[in-house]
Formats: sequence, C-alpha cells, structure tokens
Amino acid sequence: MDRNLFSGYTGIIVVANVLVFLAYLFWAYFFQDPIYYLALQPAMILQGKYLWTFLTSMFMHAGPAHLAFNMISLIFLGGFVERLIGKKRFIWLYFVGGIIASLFFVFFAGFFGTSAFGAKAFGSPGSLAVGASGAIFALIGLLTVLTPRMKVLVFFIIPMPMWIAMVLFTVVIWSISLSLPLHIGNTAHLGGLLVGLVYGLHLRRKYPKKTKMISRYFSN
Repeated sequence: MDRNLFSGYTGIIVVANVLVFLAYLFWAYFFQDPIYYLALQPAMILQGKYLWTFLTSMFMHAGPAHLAFNMISLIFLGGFVERLIGKKRFIWLYFVGGIIASLFFVFFAGFFGTSAFGAKAFGSPGSLAVGASGAIFALIGLLTVLTPRMKVLVFFIIPMPMWIAMVLFTVVIWSISLSLPLHIGNTAHLGGLLVGLVYGLHLRRKYPKKTKMISRYFSN
C-alpha cells in the first residue's frame, strides 16, 4: 500500500466508502433499511425520482466482500493515477466516470432490461446498483491508454500488460455475470471504462511528449 495514500483524494474516498457502509449497516439494523434511497434504480431515475442516487450509489456496496474488492482495487489504482495526472484531474475523472457509468446502467437496464435475457445481460429496470466499480473502471480506461504495456496483476494474481488485462478482465466479468446468478453492473463498467479511454486519448493529444514519456517509462 502506498504510504502517501491518505495524503490525497484516494485515501479520502476509501475512508468515505467504509464509513458510509458502516453507517448503512448501523441504520439498517437499528431502524429501517434505507437501500432504496441510496442505491441506483433505473425505474425510479427514468421517472425523475431519487436523482441523488447517482452520487450515493457510488459510496454504497452490496456487502463486505464487494466493498473490500473495490477498495483494494481503488488503493492500487487510485493513488497511482492521482500521482500520474494530478489530484484535480483524478477527482474529476473519478466522479465523472462514476456518474457516466450510472447513466449507462440506467439507459441499458431501463430500455433493454425488460426481457429475461435483457435483465440478465443489462439488469432490469427495478434492479438496484451500488458500488464504486464504475468510477474504478474509468481509472482502468485511463491507464490502458497512458500505460498500455505496464505490468499489472489481474485479480491480484496474474501478471500481464495493462491493455490485455483490461480486455480480459472485462470479458471475464461479463461472462461470469451471464453464466452465474450474480448481479454485476457490466454496462456501468463499460460506461466508466469509455470515460477513462476518452480522457486518456484527450491527454495524449494535448500532452503528446509527456504521455509518450509516461508510456515508455512504464513499458518494462
């Protein structure tokens, strides 16, 4: 873990996610479960209701394992991206990526999730979406463009270049969700990923020398 993690936004976001999860457990145990007021639900959004869940859902998680996986991923990726592009660019990318990811989920689930296969592939209009993975995929997309040959550990185990890891991870996660009874926001991941890819390409065009140097430096 980066010892300077909590000197930037990454550490603050991690702490916020953990605190929100603990607060949710406390409130749900002693009072009424507030999940419908915090999670993103396409049917409600398309009716113009609970629009604040675009933000609150980014800090909610389905359970301890979901929280742990996302926060470990954020710790490994967030601190690095924050140093790479700066704190301000990082925080904008994180939240814009997360919100666009939510918009993708609402669109595909709301309009294409009404059939059995559509609900399985995209989520149903009544499904609930939570988690920071859409924003994390924006970080993955950015790194895929800026550091495509950098070695990373897929599932924290298998080493491979960043661009291959991105493709493999996306395909595996989508395949798992289609073959097993697991609710995974694949379209949200796709939306966040596209935001990161587009922003990475923007930085490459705007700062060709710097981004080329970064790509070369992290190619070994």
